[in-house]
Amino acid sequence: MSDTATPSVLFVCVHNAGRSQMAAAFLTHLAGDRVQVCSAGSAPADTVNQAVVEAMAEVGIDIAAEVPKVLTVEAVQASDVVITMGCGDTCPVFPGKRYLDWELPDPAGRGVEAVRPIRDEIEKRIRGLVDDIAPVD
Repeated sequence: MSDTATPSVLFVCVHNAGRSQMAAAFLTHLAGDRVQVCSAGSAPADTVNQAVVEAMAEVGIDIAAEVPKVLTVEAVQASDVVITMGCGDTCPVFPGKRYLDWELPDPAGRGVEAVRPIRDEIEKRIRGLVDDIAPVD
């Protein structure tokens, strides 16, 4: 998955139904093919949180077709940057990887009004990440 020219980022949360899906979608939207993006969860939900889908649609990003995925050791090994989403998730640790933990409220069980500030904070952090790992020349 990873090559030297294109950094790869893995977003991890427990259910892969909210925060990690928003982060992956923002990074894909903002960085395009300058970054390889994956997201996963240790106990993936059956579907992406509907309030999260709605909140992302409000900013022009469609994640309705996304499906929560299970976290694998291979996904971590293939990533340059691993970002856990503040949910106490256990993630395999390998030397040479960059690990970040973003403390963010869990959108599970919340309406779109409560998801919007979480979405906006994730977008802000993603913009900083893009500037750091994949700046435009």
